[in-house]
This record gives sequence, structure tokens and C-alpha cells, in this order.
Amino acid sequence: MDFKAHLEQTWSLFVANLAALLISTLVLLACSAITLGIMSPVLMAGYMQSLLLLVRENRKPEVGDLFGYMRLFFPLLAFTILVVLIFGIGFSMLVLPGIAVILAVSFFCMYMMPLMTDQELGLVEAVKESGRMALQPPVSEHIAVIAVFLVLNSIGNSTGIGVLFTQPFATLFVLSVYEVKRRRMLPPPPKNEATPPPPPGV
Repeated sequence: MDFKAHLEQTWSLFVANLAALLISTLVLLACSAITLGIMSPVLMAGYMQSLLLLVRENRKPEVGDLFGYMRLFFPLLAFTILVVLIFGIGFSMLVLPGIAVILAVSFFCMYMMPLMTDQELGLVEAVKESGRMALQPPVSEHIAVIAVFLVLNSIGNSTGIGVLFTQPFATLFVLSVYEVKRRRMLPPPPKNEATPPPPPGV
């Protein structure tokens, strides 16, 4: 996987759509805070699909995109509550089990939301497919993607307003990788059809 190509594409899209990305991210964070995090999962689903369309079709993100997948409210809320409970139990026992939960969810569920919005998979199917994408060899590539995502978001969260910049950049980066992994898992075309050129970053 060409990480340089992914980072260059991410930077190009980020700079070209900076104002729209900042507004969408600000609304996402504000609505999540106002609703005490209850709306955060479903708004994040809309946010990720909006940015996926930017990666795939160069479509500028819109605030209304955040509210486009309200049908996923209950499945995503239930999933989030379950993860928080397991995370809490892990940390109540020892710190290491809690950290293990964070890493496991990050590893296996990185592509869950775009699979639910883009491929219209159910929650369980999306988790399974995300796990399959994560385990595509070489697994070290996926570990590197997680590291970039977590580091960028950690920097943003630690600097307050910096999250307005790191959140969209990190999300665009992950979705750029998602596009490549998704295409890798497509069945090969029939022999009598021409093979389309590979996307950037393969």
C-alpha cells in the first residue's frame, strides 16, 4: 500500500475543501456535546459517508449529510453502549484490559461505519466485514493505518480546537485506505472484460 499516495490525496482533498470540512466537523462536535454523546455515533456515520463521497466523487461535504443515516441510530447506539460497558469493566479490573478493548475495537471495527452506510450492511455483518478487511495481508498495513488515525486524533484532542483539523484529516485518510481495501475484496472481473486501472495507493 502506498501510504505516500494516501497522505497526498488526503492533504489535497483537505486543503481544497477546508471550509466545508471545518463546518461539518464543528457541527458534528457541537451536536455530540449538546446531546451528551447520544447522537455522536449516528452523526459520525453520516459524517464518514459524506467524506467518503468526497474521496470517491470529489463531492463537497454538507452539514445535512450528518443527519442522513438516522435509521442507524439504535444499532449504533447499542453498539456504543456495549463497547463502553466492556471498556469500563476492563478498566475496573486493570488498566491493560481496558486498553486491550480500545485496541481491539480500533483494529476490527475501523471500517464498520462506512460499510453500514456505503454497503448498507447490518451491524453484525459490518463488524465481520470490517474484521476481514483488517486482516487482509499484510496486517502491518492496517496497524499502521490505526496508528496514524489514533495519533492524529490524540494530537487534536489534546490541543482542543485542533480536533477541528485532525478529525477530518484522519477520517479522510482512513476512508482513502477503505476505498483501496474495498476494491481489493471485489470479485475479479470476467476474463472477457477489461480490468479497470487500480486506484491510487494500491
